[in-house]
Amino acid sequence: MLVFPLSVVVITFNEEANIARCLAAVAAVADEVLVVDSFSTDRTVEICRQHGARVVQNAFAGYVEQKNFATAQAQFDHVLQLDADEVLTAELCQSIQSAKQSWQHAAYALARRTNYCGHWVRHGGWYPDRKLRLYDRRFGTWTGLLLHERYAVRPGQTTGLLTGDALHYSYTSIAQHVSQLNKFTSITAQELALRGRTRVTLFHLLLKPLWKFVHGYVFRLGFLDGFAGFSIAAISAWGVFLKFAKLKTGTQDAPA
Repeated sequence: MLVFPLSVVVITFNEEANIARCLAAVAAVADEVLVVDSFSTDRTVEICRQHGARVVQNAFAGYVEQKNFATAQAQFDHVLQLDADEVLTAELCQSIQSAKQSWQHAAYALARRTNYCGHWVRHGGWYPDRKLRLYDRRFGTWTGLLLHERYAVRPGQTTGLLTGDALHYSYTSIAQHVSQLNKFTSITAQELALRGRTRVTLFHLLLKPLWKFVHGYVFRLGFLDGFAGFSIAAISAWGVFLKFAKLKTGTQDAPA
């Protein structure tokens, strides 16, 4: 039986708190582990090498650019791209092993289950949060502008779905969520400006944030996740306001 060798690729910058559990979990499926690091100043690189990963240093120019660079550096054409705060479950590992033994698509999507401040989120639009992460690099590429990167297969190619979840350890505190939101809304506002979308009205500043909250908390059942669901909905709504407020005032430059 032909088994396709797999490169597991992770991009990092100061991920010493997360990277060890990520790399420990991929040992079950990886024929190569490659970490592309953006010159971390903590113990990230040391931890990666302790886990047998090959480390390549590359200055960060954007998520799309970094992930395409990382994909190109992989030893094998079949690639699993993960973030440092993601961990494969045993069920997902088994599904990936099955795909390696019977590869049928240009790419496969996996589901992410997010841990938010100690709570596993299952509603509010945060689950299953499917992403194309397992792919044959000959049939697609990472695309997007500054922030919202995604893997896209070429026209005519098919995609499949893996079973099992990747555990996503996101925010450990409300303060961390708000801090990251401030950074990401600046980048998103910059993306909008690059697309030529500069008109901001009361609809964008008031009604769109309100709809974001209602949609996530009520219609997507975020209330079933208790305080975590309410916090996610409220901060997400605030993020919509910030994005358009920064676009309107021309303060969309991302903070250092």
